[in-house]
Amino acid sequence: MMPGSDKDRALHVAQAKLSGGLAPEAMGLALADWSLHIANQPSKRAALVKRALADMKAFWLQAMGLPQPPPNQDIHDHRFAHPTWNQPGYALLRDAYLRSEHWWQEATTDIDGMTRQNQQMISFLTRQMIDAASPVNIPLLNPQIIETTRLSHGENIRQGLENFLADMAAVEQPPLQHIPGQDVAITPGEVIFRNHLIELIQYNPSTATVHPEPILIIPAWIMKYYILDLSPENSLIRYLVAAGYTVFCISWLNPQTKDRDLGLDDYRRDGVMAAIDAVSAICADAKIHALGYCLGGTLLSITAAALARDGDTRIAGLTMLAAQTDFTEAGELKVFISEPQLALLDDVMGEAGYLDGAKMGGSFAMLRANDMIWSRISHRYFLGEKTHESDMASWDADTTRMPYRMHSQYLRKLYLHNDLAEGRLNVEGKPVIISQIKVPCFIVSAETDWVAPWRSVHKFMLLNAGDITFILASGGHNGGIVSVPGTPHRHYRAMRRKPGEAYQSTEDFMATAKLTENSWWPALVEFLDLYSSRATSPPAMGNPKAGYKKLEPAPGQYVLQR
Repeated sequence: MMPGSDKDRALHVAQAKLSGGLAPEAMGLALADWSLHIANQPSKRAALVKRALADMKAFWLQAMGLPQPPPNQDIHDHRFAHPTWNQPGYALLRDAYLRSEHWWQEATTDIDGMTRQNQQMISFLTRQMIDAASPVNIPLLNPQIIETTRLSHGENIRQGLENFLADMAAVEQPPLQHIPGQDVAITPGEVIFRNHLIELIQYNPSTATVHPEPILIIPAWIMKYYILDLSPENSLIRYLVAAGYTVFCISWLNPQTKDRDLGLDDYRRDGVMAAIDAVSAICADAKIHALGYCLGGTLLSITAAALARDGDTRIAGLTMLAAQTDFTEAGELKVFISEPQLALLDDVMGEAGYLDGAKMGGSFAMLRANDMIWSRISHRYFLGEKTHESDMASWDADTTRMPYRMHSQYLRKLYLHNDLAEGRLNVEGKPVIISQIKVPCFIVSAETDWVAPWRSVHKFMLLNAGDITFILASGGHNGGIVSVPGTPHRHYRAMRRKPGEAYQSTEDFMATAKLTENSWWPALVEFLDLYSSRATSPPAMGNPKAGYKKLEPAPGQYVLQR
């Protein structure tokens, strides 16, 4: 017989499969919190009843052909973009749904006395049900599906079934349409270092001379590094090499069960610090422009603070892309960050020794179910459309695993307890403090980023009073970073705060920051140039005498692990 803890774990793993990874305790507590508080607020209930009666009246008057004001929702919602939704019968159905959606939004928000966590959870759960009930997702009510079926004589349904069966066959590991080393991740370079956790890639120079200060890129370990080296025309790495820099990039191991005990300090010591040591040995101890993306940026800030604390001056400047250091406003992902949620996640990861990237991707998709779940189902299975993935979409399907210990540590220490911002995070037994970082910083955020919301990224300005350039780019967590110069409809806002100048709130930033219609990539190169020396001959590829010899061409082996 299994011990009690093993029985509990098996039960919790089964529950997670049924609940989509949401802890039943967290959902129950949120529902109880909402029910008790709304029951004790008669004015809120009265307002909801008044709103429901007004919506019913508008429905019947609209049904009788009398014009009604549009719902307090955007009737130009892209779900209802097909022109047939503007015809009277379909417009009635659309508007009734949008009024209902808005009613539930009112019913689950602004409840006095509810905890923020529970309010986010109940709003999230309600949104899942309302999104699923949209008439767009019901084939017999969706005019676009009906029209397509009629015109194609049902061919869309046959093709949709083929798409469905193909997706089911590839559910564990969907095939990639853009292969690393063939279509993406093809900037020329060499793997010049490998340990049990990283491969370090040094890219071939493409200019006759380079600045002595190299760039070291630390991507997040929850993604494949080549988000920054997609197709040649979409590659930030290639762009920086062409700007006259020696560029290095970490490629993280894709963990397996045996790697379950790799923790946050392993990633700092055997990842970032090992790479810094290698770059220093190859580039004659030149100071390093360190660049971190997403959680790689968070890990970089921890490393930079520890180096500053210990008097290590190898960092020339810090660039952080969509990276948080204060997690109090970490956005909708906080729905999944509570003690019950993390206890359930520990049990799920404890069974396999890691969290599968597809499971995390599923959680992300639930936060944007309309675009990432329902729209895909409608277009792929009912309209029968074949998917021609972009290089970024293909990268998104190339998921990574996260070792049990690391994932548990960063969720608890960073997201749940905010230890980094509050000075409780220790490195080698001593706390690291963001304010101790004294090098110039270039902080990039994105307007519609819901993984690292820009107001959360902006909190770095509260934690560090140094020389900081803050960028707010158009786009989201990935699209805002992969912002190629010349791409239409790209813009960014920028502000530089010099040491000693007053802090500017996010409202002040929006009111005063300079708006530029272009990618922010040229601004990054300007920042790097400002803190770099005169260009000279490129360094050798690797340094065999120091133990860094060329092992194999980029992109190496780790990025190919699935």
